[in-house]
Amino acid sequence: CMTLHVYYGGTFDPVHNGHLAIAAAVRDALDATVRLLPAADPPHKDATHADADQRARMLDLAVAGERGLAVDRRELHREGPSYTVDTLRSLRAELGDQAPIVWMIGSDSLLQLHTWSRWRELFTLAHVLAVARPGAHADAQWVAASAPEVHAEIAPRWRQATTLGESPAGGFALFEDLPLRPESSTELRRRMAVGESWDEWAPPAVAEYIRRHGLYGVRATRHASL
Repeated sequence: CMTLHVYYGGTFDPVHNGHLAIAAAVRDALDATVRLLPAADPPHKDATHADADQRARMLDLAVAGERGLAVDRRELHREGPSYTVDTLRSLRAELGDQAPIVWMIGSDSLLQLHTWSRWRELFTLAHVLAVARPGAHADAQWVAASAPEVHAEIAPRWRQATTLGESPAGGFALFEDLPLRPESSTELRRRMAVGESWDEWAPPAVAEYIRRHGLYGVRATRHASL
């Protein structure tokens, strides 16, 4: 089995403990390094709340010392909209035709996949691993009911996540083996903006960075030592 290259894209605005739990669970299940790719300017999402370099820096802090987790900045400084298919093309060119590449998406994104740029091409470049939201049941019937076009594309590609390393691309798997977690970036930003407790949702170094830079409406703190 060749080395599996796993990529987890997102805005990570900001990264929180839920993101890290997902990355670690996939790392352990697939015995692979998971690289977190902060998106620069996702065409289908609202404007982010911290700039790209700040979001990448928070990811660096979050994965520091974590085995098998890394940050990949390739999307940040590309001109124009940041499309996943272009990112996968660059990865494929870099890693070669035979390397198994896995692209992780949230199960909510799976239902929107048909709205992505050149979405069917994704499967010629990589495997797609949809990570179910903790506590949400995701199965073929659910996809078929909610996104029939996506279901038609993935149904013949469906396989076990642990077998994705056996071929370079073209497979689809669902990853449901996740602990139930409360965190979301939206709720985290809301808590910060209104002054509610939020620290326990973020890695300590990330919480410190947010305070130091006064991001997301958090009052900036100044520490002489930092």
